[in-house]
Amino acid sequence: MLTPERQQIILSLLKEKGVVKLQELIEETNASESTIRRDLIQLEEDKKLKRVHGGASLLQGKRNEPSMTEKSFKNLQDKINIAKKAASLIQDGDSIYLDAGTTTQQMISYLSQKKLTVVTNGITLIAPLLEKGITTYLLGGLVKGSTQAIIGRSALDSLETYRFDKCFIGTNGVDLEYGFTTPDPEEALIKQTAIKLSQEAFVLADHSKIGEVSFSKITDMEAAVLITNKSNENIQHYQQHTSIKVVTT
Repeated sequence: MLTPERQQIILSLLKEKGVVKLQELIEETNASESTIRRDLIQLEEDKKLKRVHGGASLLQGKRNEPSMTEKSFKNLQDKINIAKKAASLIQDGDSIYLDAGTTTQQMISYLSQKKLTVVTNGITLIAPLLEKGITTYLLGGLVKGSTQAIIGRSALDSLETYRFDKCFIGTNGVDLEYGFTTPDPEEALIKQTAIKLSQEAFVLADHSKIGEVSFSKITDMEAAVLITNKSNENIQHYQQHTSIKVVTT
């Protein structure tokens, strides 16, 4: 079987099932394991699929974005571990920006530093921040229903009046070529601006975001430190472009 024909079978199975196992691809194509692995590497490099442990999965749609409810239950323990690590980087007296998102929200439980000031565009972050007695500023603007993030021109104008010691940003994709990305251009602009206004910038992403690409670019990988929860076979390539803090517990 020729390589293009074999790879088309792989992509057809992915479209049908979403996720396929390596053994299943071997059986469907009558090819060796090494041949299928080479196909998967090439197809991943061509941005047609994402390799996962034991097989492959479809890439997420460039503008697909789960709701806050869906995100809250996905990879929860991974997000908690990442959040705990991120919170440990904050010092007494810091002024920080917390991006809207489920991982940044998890950080709040681990904030015990004194005299913190937090600016956020996340509606869901307000109550837990106030419960901790943290001085909190909320950006003004349009409330986006699906992510409960405040976006738009007013939010951007408000954000640009601040300067931060550190910012903590969520992302939907982490890719060597395309950097950090997210589905919504307006959210991307808020995230990008917060990074520019911060002395130190951190992007929080569980391992499922590595290798993904969404519609709107936030910034290049060199612009922020990536905090993720697991190493993988390609992590050394990412370390050439950004500092990485990998949470292993």
